[in-house]
Amino acid sequence: MSVKREITSEIEIDEPNQKECPEGKFIDPVSLMENGKFIFNVPPEAPVFEPTAEEFKDPLQYISKIRSVAQKHGICKIRPPPNWNPPFSIDVDKFKFTPTIQKLNEQDAITRVKLNFLEKVAKYWHLQGISFKLPVLEQRVVDLYSLYKIVEFEGGFGEVCSKKKWEKVASRMGYVCKKSSSTVLKSHYQKWLNPFSFFHATTKDEIYNKPIAKKRKVLNIKEENSCVSNLTTKKIKLNPDDDNDSDDNIKEENSCVSNLTTKKIKLNPDDDNDSDDTKCKIGHLKSRKSTRSKPAVNYTEKYCCQKCGRDKSEKTILICHECDSSFHMQCLIIPLTTVPKGTWRCDKCVINELNKPSDAFGFEPAQRQYTLQQFGEMADKFKSKYFNMPVHLVPTDKVEQEYWKIVSSIDSTVKAEYGADIHTVDHGSGFPTGLALSGNEDNTFYKSYVEDHWNLNNLPILKDSVFRFINADLSGLKVPWMYVGMCFSTFCWHNEDHWSYSINYSHWGEPKTWYGIPGASAEAFEEVMKETAPELFHSQPDLLHQLVTILNPNILMKANIPVYRTDQNAGEFVVTFPRAYHAGFNQGFNFAESVNFAPADWISIGRECVNYYSSIKRVCVFSHDELLFKILKSCDGLTPKAAALVYADLKEMVKFERVHRKALSDWGINQQLFVKFEHQEEDLRQCKICNTTLFISAVSCKCDQKRLACLRHFKQLCDCPAQMHLFKYRIGSNDEFKLLRRKVKAIAQTAHED
Repeated sequence: MSVKREITSEIEIDEPNQKECPEGKFIDPVSLMENGKFIFNVPPEAPVFEPTAEEFKDPLQYISKIRSVAQKHGICKIRPPPNWNPPFSIDVDKFKFTPTIQKLNEQDAITRVKLNFLEKVAKYWHLQGISFKLPVLEQRVVDLYSLYKIVEFEGGFGEVCSKKKWEKVASRMGYVCKKSSSTVLKSHYQKWLNPFSFFHATTKDEIYNKPIAKKRKVLNIKEENSCVSNLTTKKIKLNPDDDNDSDDNIKEENSCVSNLTTKKIKLNPDDDNDSDDTKCKIGHLKSRKSTRSKPAVNYTEKYCCQKCGRDKSEKTILICHECDSSFHMQCLIIPLTTVPKGTWRCDKCVINELNKPSDAFGFEPAQRQYTLQQFGEMADKFKSKYFNMPVHLVPTDKVEQEYWKIVSSIDSTVKAEYGADIHTVDHGSGFPTGLALSGNEDNTFYKSYVEDHWNLNNLPILKDSVFRFINADLSGLKVPWMYVGMCFSTFCWHNEDHWSYSINYSHWGEPKTWYGIPGASAEAFEEVMKETAPELFHSQPDLLHQLVTILNPNILMKANIPVYRTDQNAGEFVVTFPRAYHAGFNQGFNFAESVNFAPADWISIGRECVNYYSSIKRVCVFSHDELLFKILKSCDGLTPKAAALVYADLKEMVKFERVHRKALSDWGINQQLFVKFEHQEEDLRQCKICNTTLFISAVSCKCDQKRLACLRHFKQLCDCPAQMHLFKYRIGSNDEFKLLRRKVKAIAQTAHED
């Protein structure tokens, strides 16, 4: 006897912690193709400068001279005079490093979005016991993400079918044979994407809170043996080349890809234990004890559908492998007509699984250390095998075309290894240094390069560089880093810490290809990046600070972002200018070294950067106000022009302090304390709201003396009244500010007299 009972039909879905991600700006695949094949349009060249021997004597003065031209391009190349040839000073036998592994296509913003989408599609089908593989058309993997987006843009599956837009879809996808391709694309969309799209649409409309329609279209998801094989692993199968499948095996336009994994996905934490129970459970196979609250009733009842509350047709009741909920096949969001072959999850569990955020993206270290010789042998072997010719015969433009083709391919499995950010403090510098001079004291040639101003160990601390006032040896900023590259190894889009200048020198090896965007276009670049891949920034708001993402320069150029390129050969410098975004890749095995520097013209940009960091809550590398304070204390050596720039920045600082200290007083803070902030650890003197490193002033509260806030955010520090707050200062009165200004102003005035 069946018992009537009321079953709630609402699905309890785990709500994600973050807000819903906005839609991104979609890029048609055809926009990057010609005649159905990928093409990369080479950006214009960045300027190249060749200083005379006299001009080359002072690097900061020369860079200042070319700045008005070079800065408009973001980057420039400098070729030293022919007789300038510093000896390579690394002990190659002792030098060992562990590179990072870069999966090339996962670095590209658009390709990563596509792979994340495919991961969800594969997960959706796997959780319902259906195998999923990427289809192939015209001998390339079908870009299901683009297909999904284009059909959505054209009005949805029904609209595209009724208005016969499939040829237009095929055209936007970049297929040459539009008529035949359109039929195949429709078939693939109907099979893999339409149920997925319908599922998403209906869950957004909370279909489980609505009554079941009497007539409901059944989407046929029977497995077709011609295209699908059993899926027992937890991987997206992306590449047709695995298991020795040759191109000859890809003959039919609607053939499916098999047996290669580019991106592993975790489909279910319990999947590893599913080997003994891989079949779908249906209602008549199992019964369970009632969960009724009446203690007198203790009986076993059959599974009932959680949607309609009935237990009729128990052979069609599916039991969720995850939560043991039961549903009729016809009561699901996507009704089924056959029992799935694999393990099956209910709609609630599928939604919860698909709502899980992706892991933050980053590079993994290699499993071994290399010497330079070992890395070089590996790098040369890879390049010669990839291009099927000796490494020195591969044209740079061929490598460039192939690189951007690889990163845009969802089925690419190419990896590169990159020895990046290797500390010179630990491994020594490629340039001669005083430490390495031992035994070569009488070698005037060697000694001349130890003291040379273009030696990157010296350039950041030259007289006209304000970084010489930073006492700490900040690795990568003030102390050089080294880079060992191989073919396709990548440095992703980024600009320098505190928007400083940077300079890179290639000691030896194959070229390094650079792309640069002028600092004036930095905000526009950031907007295009966020519009193109909002999904990535939704999960990683500081993505551009992680140096793990690239975007095809052609896409940026189509969005009116100016992009320039250059090939840096051995013995050449590349300079990047303040706030200029830059990226690139290595053409082959090479060794480079880079460092940051800051002429006086950087100071105002540096303050602008700190204000920007405050707005995005990014931690500073150093305190800008502390740097300015140290410059003012030792300003005797400043040139008049440098003193004028320092004086202008000091006026900005004083203006800020005056306005915000008045706001403190008006709020009711009247207790003060002198503090030497420079004696505190930097992580203990950061604003708790915006992470700015504090030096001139701060606010604390008696409720927690360790918490500090800057003058912008003192009201957000806590809920205590103003009387409990304490104003802490390094420079207190106006007289102290005037004393600082007086000396530097006197030096600056000589610039006007000159």
